[in-house]
Amino acid sequence: MANDHPFRLKLNHFRLIAAIAEHGQISPAAASLSMTQPAASRTLTQVEGIVGAPLFERHARGMRPTEVGQVLSRHADALLTEMRETMREVEEFKRGVGGRVRVGAVTGAAVGYVMPAIHRLKEASPNSDVHIEVAPSDTLIRDLASGHLDFALARVPPPFDPRDFVIGRGRGEIVDLLVRKGHPLADVTTTSIVDLGHFQWIMQAVGAPLRVAVENAFIIAGAQPPRNTINTTSLLAMIALLLTSNAIAPLSREVTEMLDATGSEARLQVLPIHQSITISPYHLLQPRGRPLSPLATRLKELISEELAREN
Repeated sequence: MANDHPFRLKLNHFRLIAAIAEHGQISPAAASLSMTQPAASRTLTQVEGIVGAPLFERHARGMRPTEVGQVLSRHADALLTEMRETMREVEEFKRGVGGRVRVGAVTGAAVGYVMPAIHRLKEASPNSDVHIEVAPSDTLIRDLASGHLDFALARVPPPFDPRDFVIGRGRGEIVDLLVRKGHPLADVTTTSIVDLGHFQWIMQAVGAPLRVAVENAFIIAGAQPPRNTINTTSLLAMIALLLTSNAIAPLSREVTEMLDATGSEARLQVLPIHQSITISPYHLLQPRGRPLSPLATRLKELISEELAREN
């Protein structure tokens, strides 16, 4: 039996593997597939014969996948998910509804590249169901790993392993420092970041890449990073605080350009500073071994095209 080719595995084999891995026992796994327990046991024996190795360890409390079983159950989940997504999208397409895609992005990437790509997607598929999450990279990676997102434009922070992701086109970020019109520094021609430390700052949480970039700029200039800070990830809250105080807020260049295009920068302005502040690149990330639906694949392609236009 061990010489049988693994490609002889059939869809019902993968369904049984996934069901046993999910339920941890063969009886409820068989019931979930409308099979009898003896039939499920025979099928599992057949699969193990084809593979040439046991797939589950039997214990008093149930069944646990062996290392080979873990590999097969992971691919079984991916295969069955892809099939369900495909059939669901076929039905939605027949009804003129379209499919669903869930994308995540850090703020600059969302504004600069995801939004334009979504506009292009909706022009071709007006009934597509598009979900976008804008958040820091650590939140996005957790949601990506747990299956709540199809793909994301983000960085891979510790303790996540970059090898768990298919890593696509990326882009670095330039940081602008925004203040309100009428700020004490509003009329300066140029200034040094050293002169900004005593102002109040509105920044993301400690450890966020944008905040790290600003703090490093102070350190490189031989100055202490700001201590008077308000922490927020909300762009709306950040703008409201800027307009009502003498605070300074770092934002990615894509965001400041969006504010300028919408007229919001009529009440805000970018401080001209000597130093250039940049952030490490984010990338298009997709969990390895988890296929995308056709709609998600199309949106990912459109985002990649938007990124390519800027390079």
